[in-house]
Amino acid sequence: MTEWLSTIIQGFFTGGLYAMFAAGLAIIFGVMRLVNITHGDLIVLSAFVAMVAMETLGLNPFYSLLIVMPFMFIFGYFLQRIILNQTLGDDLLPPLLVTFGISIILQNLLLEIFSADPQRLKAGALETKSIIIFGDLQIGLLPLIIFIVAIGMIGIIQLIFSKTKLGRAFRATSDDPMTAQLMGVNHKHIFGLSMATALVLVGVAGVFLGIRTNFDPSIGPSRLIFAFEAVIIGGLGSIWGTLAGGIILGVAQNVGAKIDPGFQILAGHIAFLIILVVRPNGLFPRTRDE
Repeated sequence: MTEWLSTIIQGFFTGGLYAMFAAGLAIIFGVMRLVNITHGDLIVLSAFVAMVAMETLGLNPFYSLLIVMPFMFIFGYFLQRIILNQTLGDDLLPPLLVTFGISIILQNLLLEIFSADPQRLKAGALETKSIIIFGDLQIGLLPLIIFIVAIGMIGIIQLIFSKTKLGRAFRATSDDPMTAQLMGVNHKHIFGLSMATALVLVGVAGVFLGIRTNFDPSIGPSRLIFAFEAVIIGGLGSIWGTLAGGIILGVAQNVGAKIDPGFQILAGHIAFLIILVVRPNGLFPRTRDE
């Protein structure tokens, strides 16, 4: 019984990391209706940026966020303003093709610079430290921190969207960019800020990914799939829904791995498929009045 309870708890914590992956994707789709194929590779890019910051400046992974977050904010803003804004329109194919191309370029660029060797961001004793809940039940301190940070990030983003002038501009531009522009909102600038905000979340996710597991230039597409599944399970455009989607995906994968290690990833896909059949719009789909 304790083993199964531990498995489910670890699934919740894994879901926190997946929610980090998915939150940025939810912002990008919610504001711009942009399907960003390069999202997973941007997560990996941020992990490599953290690794470079650690090696050159002697920082630990958490202090490397002081470098990673501003870098990803600036990178995201100019990526949107210079390239992706030119692809937006009624046709969904151009942004898909362009982001797919950027994904290939990023993977090969990272491969050329860092090689295909697996890397890891070392966090010392924190990686193995655990907390005893009761009896034999223990939880890892690092997964708990990741889960708390994921909740905090999503809460901050929700506050920005619902309580600030920038959030109102995000929502107005999402609903009708042309009308928002007539009211004095520069929708191209807002799109740039939404991508920049999303990539700040991606930067945090990439650092925690690098601490939690090995990474290399080729793992971006699998992280993209996890992010897409978490977003769709939670409901497209729903920020808190990404947390629910990530948790469901994480629990399904951990339970699958408990049954059979080879069943881990498949169990997550099956859970995604079941929810998609039962709730095609996700658990918490965004409504027009949100």
